[in-house]
Amino acid sequence: MKHFLLTWISTAVALLLTAQILHNNGFVVHGFSGALIAAIIIGLVNAFIRPILALLTFPITVITFGLFSFVINALTLLLASALTPGYDFQIKGFGPALLGSIVLAIVSSIINYFLRAIE
Repeated sequence: MKHFLLTWISTAVALLLTAQILHNNGFVVHGFSGALIAAIIIGLVNAFIRPILALLTFPITVITFGLFSFVINALTLLLASALTPGYDFQIKGFGPALLGSIVLAIVSSIINYFLRAIE
């Protein structure tokens, strides 16, 4: 349970930081509560839909040496943005979703690095 809560909160913080970094590029998160809701929806999309997308696009991912996974991440972020109630989490277009997925991966990696160092 502790791991779940830490992951949920760190994902929400990573979303907020990504929104601050990309504040003029169409990646918007309204408040910490919006980030918490978005983190849950991103987790659900990653758990149920991303594996299907990864399986269907495996040949393209192999041909592009894994770079197509950024496109899959962007599509999952766009879907999570569309599923977020109340528009607390908005991504306006594929470009901001692609850039947001890259920045979010970097920010999440940094946060997880520090969380593992603490434990």
